[in-house]
Amino acid sequence: MPLADAVMTVLQCGVICVQEPCMSQSLAQRSISSVKWNAVSSIVQVIVGFIQTIVLARLLPIEVFGVYAAAKSVIGLTIGLPAFGMASSFLYRSEHNLDIEQSAAIHFTIKSALTVLWFALMLGGTLLLVDPDQPDLKLAFVVITMTAALTSMTQTPRLILSRKVLHKRLATLQVIDTIVTTIVTIGLALGGVTLWALLMSDVVTTVVAIFMLYIWRPVWRPRFTWHPAGMRYFLTFGASNVGIRLLTDALDRLDDVWTGAFLGKTPLGFYSKAYSFAKYPSIILASPLEPVSAGMYAEVGHDRKRLSSAFFMTNALLVRSGFLLAGLLALVAPEFIILAIGERWLPMLDAFRLMLIFTLFDPMKRTIANMFVGVGKPRIVLHARILQLVIMGIGLFTLGPALGIAGVALAVDIMLVIGIGYVLWRAKEFVDYSLVALMAWPGIALTIGLIGANLAFSAAAPESPWISGIIKVVCFTGLYGLILLLFERQQLMQTIKMVRKHR
Repeated sequence: MPLADAVMTVLQCGVICVQEPCMSQSLAQRSISSVKWNAVSSIVQVIVGFIQTIVLARLLPIEVFGVYAAAKSVIGLTIGLPAFGMASSFLYRSEHNLDIEQSAAIHFTIKSALTVLWFALMLGGTLLLVDPDQPDLKLAFVVITMTAALTSMTQTPRLILSRKVLHKRLATLQVIDTIVTTIVTIGLALGGVTLWALLMSDVVTTVVAIFMLYIWRPVWRPRFTWHPAGMRYFLTFGASNVGIRLLTDALDRLDDVWTGAFLGKTPLGFYSKAYSFAKYPSIILASPLEPVSAGMYAEVGHDRKRLSSAFFMTNALLVRSGFLLAGLLALVAPEFIILAIGERWLPMLDAFRLMLIFTLFDPMKRTIANMFVGVGKPRIVLHARILQLVIMGIGLFTLGPALGIAGVALAVDIMLVIGIGYVLWRAKEFVDYSLVALMAWPGIALTIGLIGANLAFSAAAPESPWISGIIKVVCFTGLYGLILLLFERQQLMQTIKMVRKHR
């Protein structure tokens, strides 16, 4: 399916689905508006967050990042338990959750009870199990556990906005959070504070979320309710999704946990920083589209033609932009590390480059998972995550000890590529798309761009990292853009024209 045709189908879905013309047109408008707000938010997050990451990397000891990442990864592994997969129960349209207000109260009631239980278990485990000789690690666990519990209680209003495909408030929240966090953390680091400079980012995130969702023009006023039938629906549907959430969290965090446990806090400091920089393209690409795709897939999940169009449009945009950003970062990684954060971080170079494969496919992993949830088939995602977890576990214990953090990054790449292949294969059951149309020309453009940029760099052999970086960027961007312009020009122009028309 051509990219332009996919966009046309989604944006003009009111013409395709004559039974719901108003709702369909509204979906197109809401989706485009939400993507725009999320795109602006992502740009701010990337620019401001990038500055924050660079400054903190220059000011703080490498070991501090390892301590923070160790606590953050363990909390991240378990925070899905109180969520219990109920986000999907809320987003998926069913006769049991048509009343949004009632559904929100049910969700909030269950979530509150589970969060209190989770907090008690995590706090008790921290006090009993964390080595008393590591007070910094214990402090990190306590602070992150408390803030994670409070932040998780803002999930209900977030889901209300996502279900309505209204993301202006969420985008604004993210911008404010990023700016305030940057000011606070950099200020503390400049004052000589180390671990608390990182922990305050979690504190600020919690305070901003509560204020923006519950205090200032509240999205929804919290209330408890007792509704056995509704609770049974949320828990039953959630039970089929909680495994997916826990497996996804394990896939995102297990590499950090393993690195900290088997390689130590300094290698984890390098690894966590490499991941921090490698994920910026994912923030740019996935943040505007992922939350919108969740609501969009849920709304068109019963119409194969419209679902196919939404699926192809979303992933085609991710592939074309993802290949561009990953190629650029892979080329200029040495220059970036030296110029931005200093030569002391060069041990992370190989891991950073390998993680860019993660940059290519992680946004697709998330949006495709949303599609399966939207059609009511979350078990497919569960199967994919189990397969990926097994692959990553094998990779960590075979590649990690021999190759260090580069081996950990390689294990993550292998896991992700196999998982993407599986979900794309299973997606054929619900959507119609061409893998060649989706990836062929971006893949060719990426390959030619990398080869051309490296040849130009070798021929020029510049001594200045600034000059070498500029040569690589200009050559790669020019070749990549030229190939897509030559072979996908009509589709790109039609897509731009239609997006402008429906803005």
